[in-house]
Amino acid sequence: MKLEWTEPALLDLECIRDYIKRDSEYYANRFVERIIEAVEGLEQFPEMGRWVPEAEAENIRELLFHNYRIIYRLETNSILILTVIHSARDLAGRFDKPWEVI
Repeated sequence: MKLEWTEPALLDLECIRDYIKRDSEYYANRFVERIIEAVEGLEQFPEMGRWVPEAEAENIRELLFHNYRIIYRLETNSILILTVIHSARDLAGRFDKPWEVI
């Protein structure tokens, strides 16, 4: 399956990198690289993530990586990475759900 990153997901990675970079540029880059490596595993095992409870849709899944939720949508021939969000954030209370915006 083909991996596709949405603009919001790429911006999420950039924000994560910028936040960690305040302490260490090396660790910021390494952390984002590890997120990308985790996502690349979806090409072989697209259903390895769990269903997102807030989404109530079987094709909306997430990988958990440290304190982050990598939310993606399974499509016929591709995997669309929707967002990378800190797990402390409340998705249920958000007006704009990542799987509804894209």
